[in-house]
Amino acid sequence: MLRKLRLFAIVIVVFIAASLLSLWSYGRFAERSQGPAGHALPLQEGGALDRAVAPLTEARPGRSGMALLSDNLDAFAVRALTARGAHRSLDLQYYLWHDDLTGRLLHYELLRAADRGVRVRLLLDDLNAHGGQSPLIALDQHPNIEIRMFNPTRNRSGTLMRGMEMLLRLVSVNRRMHNKAWIADGRVAVVGGRNIGDEYFDAAADTNFLDLDAIVIGPAVQRTEAIFDEFWNSHSAIPLSALKRADAQALPSLRERAARAESLLRDHVFVQRLRNAPGVRAMLVGEQSLHWPERLEVLSDPASKAEGGTDGWLVRPLVEAMQEAQQRIHLISPYFVPGERGLEWLKRKRARGVEVGVLTNSLAATDVMAVHSGYAPYRVRLLEDGVRLYELKPNGQQDSSLFGSSGASLHTKAFIVDDTTGFIGSFNIDPRSISLNTEMGLLFRDAGAVRELQARYEEKTAPTQSYRLSLSDGALRWDDATAQPPRAWEHDPESSAWKRSAVRVLGWLPIESQL
Repeated sequence: MLRKLRLFAIVIVVFIAASLLSLWSYGRFAERSQGPAGHALPLQEGGALDRAVAPLTEARPGRSGMALLSDNLDAFAVRALTARGAHRSLDLQYYLWHDDLTGRLLHYELLRAADRGVRVRLLLDDLNAHGGQSPLIALDQHPNIEIRMFNPTRNRSGTLMRGMEMLLRLVSVNRRMHNKAWIADGRVAVVGGRNIGDEYFDAAADTNFLDLDAIVIGPAVQRTEAIFDEFWNSHSAIPLSALKRADAQALPSLRERAARAESLLRDHVFVQRLRNAPGVRAMLVGEQSLHWPERLEVLSDPASKAEGGTDGWLVRPLVEAMQEAQQRIHLISPYFVPGERGLEWLKRKRARGVEVGVLTNSLAATDVMAVHSGYAPYRVRLLEDGVRLYELKPNGQQDSSLFGSSGASLHTKAFIVDDTTGFIGSFNIDPRSISLNTEMGLLFRDAGAVRELQARYEEKTAPTQSYRLSLSDGALRWDDATAQPPRAWEHDPESSAWKRSAVRVLGWLPIESQL
């Protein structure tokens, strides 16, 4: 036994030494690989977006306008149209950018914009970027496109070696950039919850996300640019060219694929949507309802949070905004793990007579079982404290579905305080968003925008969309008022015994701080 303990101790010491060496080596690599500082370009006149937006903002000096984007096809169209209308710059910051239909279509829009002379800066979190690496490397060869990866692994040659590096650098690699921002010409920004991929734009064949972000114009766009620049110039942002180089044919090959796609997809619904789109200005003043809040702030965690910094975290102003609630707080979070502190905070709000409602995913609708295992143990106590809990049905009626998809999963991150304050962003109510990932979003005071967000909440908590949770003699029930006859489930609805067992086992593990 003593020999085994000694061997185990040696293994631990060797692992710690290797981990420290890996962290030191990566730090040296990051210092050598930093790209030159880059900054947003100044506002000018003469571009299509300038002509569309300038009259709107000049009529309201100092005010920022916003329009909610709840329709997935509109969300795609706005991104593609602003890329087509860009005259000077595109600054894009995302956690995920899939190499699928919509991801490739937007890659091609970036390529066309760069060919027109537009400067394109693309900042991606590295954790999920490897599957779509080839188009990124090809795009990075363009003289007007620069791509940087946030907190990347140095090893790009294979899953095994990359996994080894991630294990040795677990302390640092566990911190990810979850921000989402699309900024065109310093005139228009799109901020919210959507990543880039088929499931965010109703193009997935199985499950599509119910998501939300917002178009922003005015001074708030400059604040969004400042956040982008901070991350772009941070120690964690490494040029893709320092990680891997493409061969000389990568960019020409990408151009050929783009040309073939343009021919093959001429009649595709997404291409038709863009062809028939009214343009950005028409969307802002016509199809979309443009709000001019008295207060509109673009908030973000600092980039230094990814390096262990503890100052200026986004959670603090968000809690301050929710603390002002006198009547109600409605929370929308696909991953909801309140923790003991959050549970006590909600309990105090209920004790003061504040209505609290929470919309999150059911087990059948969630895409991350581990997070559901962190949420499940809190349900009974939340209900006992008077919190209203709603879980999205996996097959709820969707706003639009292009390919007959029957699955729905919540991805919206938002909250509403009374009838005055709203938030839309990337911030989940879970430990990872609070203390590990960097997040961003829009905090606004505007009666019209809040009413629109509240309508979204009421729509998704309706019986056709969600289960209402309740207690019967201390046991959980999922009420389905639309079933004939009405039904109260005694276990997580529409989920297999295997899935429920897996969640139960995951709940035994000490992983809540990582969820």
